[in-house]
Amino acid sequence: MSDEVKNEIRQLTRIQRRVLGVLMEKGFTTPDQYPLTMKAATTGCNQKNNRDPLTDYSEDQVADTLEQLRELGLVAEIFTDGGRAARYRHYMRHKFDFSETQFAIIAELLLRGRQQPGELRTRASRMVRIDNQEHLKTDLLSLQQKGFVQANGPLDRRGVEVDHTFYLPKEGQTMTPVSAGASAVAGAGESTSVAAEVTSSPTVGGSTQKSAVSPSPVNVVTTAVASPVAASTVPADVLRVMTDRISELTSEVEKLTATVDSLQQRLEKIERELGV
Repeated sequence: MSDEVKNEIRQLTRIQRRVLGVLMEKGFTTPDQYPLTMKAATTGCNQKNNRDPLTDYSEDQVADTLEQLRELGLVAEIFTDGGRAARYRHYMRHKFDFSETQFAIIAELLLRGRQQPGELRTRASRMVRIDNQEHLKTDLLSLQQKGFVQANGPLDRRGVEVDHTFYLPKEGQTMTPVSAGASAVAGAGESTSVAAEVTSSPTVGGSTQKSAVSPSPVNVVTTAVASPVAASTVPADVLRVMTDRISELTSEVEKLTATVDSLQQRLEKIERELGV
């Protein structure tokens, strides 16, 4: 395994990211219960704390996803001595040349998505000790240079947010650096960019089939609000209403995306059963 080419996997589906993040997290935080059973992995995916968005995946969906991750070489199915049920562990260390702190950072980002470095350090410190913000910044910069972490500004800027880059292209989650004056508004706008292609064809077998769609109304609003010029000319009360509306639309898009993921998992299972 030591001679295996690393850092090649760049995209994962939403449920693949959640399942993999859970395995990584539990490997750090509950080693006595790791590797995880199918039931434990499902519970970890759907737990109510330290997850965003909240999900309600079934064991069948998680089982299908674990098989997909196994085919990618990211997960292994094992049987422990005396154990009746199969257990699952991640093989991220075989596929990526990250430090232990960086694995904890990636796990946290897979589970919650974009967040500020201060929040990230607090949450990732549950898995690996991170002495200070400089320690975190050094590891973030390394991951950023390798293309696995993105930010909407310099890491030492107040209010900056960071995120992983394992999104599918159709999710539209690329973060664009913004000026300090527009950062608060742009932060709200960037989170809704996924709406642009929510009607794309589902991912099948790890590949995406995208259909041509028109720019989403959410993106039109996002572009206008995120622009430094617009932020300086729109009245504060109007801007506040627009920002609230963007938050509502973002929530609706996340629910729709979760529904699409669930339907896609069911479709793939039916296709496999039918031998299509």
